[in-house]
Amino acid sequence: MFESKVDYHIHTVYSDGTLTPVEVVKKYSEAEYDEIAITDHDGISGIAEAKIAGEALNIKVLPGIEISTDYEGHNVHLLGYNFDTENEALLEKLKEIRAARDERNVHLAEKINEMGFNFSLDEVYSRSKGKYVGKPNIARILVEKGYFPDFDTCFKELMESPEIRGLKKKRIPIEEAIRLIKDAKGLPVLAHPKKLKFLGEPETEEYWSNLDSFLRYLKKAGLSGMECFYPTHDTTDEFRFSSLAGKYHLHITKGSDFHGEK
Repeated sequence: MFESKVDYHIHTVYSDGTLTPVEVVKKYSEAEYDEIAITDHDGISGIAEAKIAGEALNIKVLPGIEISTDYEGHNVHLLGYNFDTENEALLEKLKEIRAARDERNVHLAEKINEMGFNFSLDEVYSRSKGKYVGKPNIARILVEKGYFPDFDTCFKELMESPEIRGLKKKRIPIEEAIRLIKDAKGLPVLAHPKKLKFLGEPETEEYWSNLDSFLRYLKKAGLSGMECFYPTHDTTDEFRFSSLAGKYHLHITKGSDFHGEK
């Protein structure tokens, strides 16, 4: 279906990825990709240097972002593409989200230390090339300190525990996020729909019926596309997601959600 080799869902050190934007572009250029998008969480700091690297390495880099949004108390990730990276309203909102994230990190660190895993936020921030800190950054430090054998175990046993999950990060309403991206002349796209557990189990018809209704609602709110091709989607998923995208006249996108080495 895709004539060009593309990946529209990639993270760098400016969110919870492990590679710099230049390293990401170099990796994808060597793999002979035609077009990629940098979609860091709640920020766009890595786009400029990625675009410069793209021009040098003959690979097109689209401006992108992944925003954590709220829908009736549920976490829904929204991707945005080809927006104006200097849009004042978008930049101001991202600044607010980052400030809230920094505040939440303080509470995360306090709780994790209370649970017997000693580390300081200062050492995590000092290791973050993009000055972004989230749960993955903290998990890597805890693994290095020997508290957990690997990244996945840390997430399963600590980050997914009720104590840590209870410390919610600030999420803006999905309708507001869609509007922000649209007002910045961009395309808002629903990320990895199979992860939306509140719609039901993906293998059931209940899930597909609820997704249909959800897409109808989001389309009215201004949604432009859906990530139909994703590593956890099988061939049947891809067909059904693409069919629903067609029903609501949504762009079909493809992304790996690449984060680099854990």
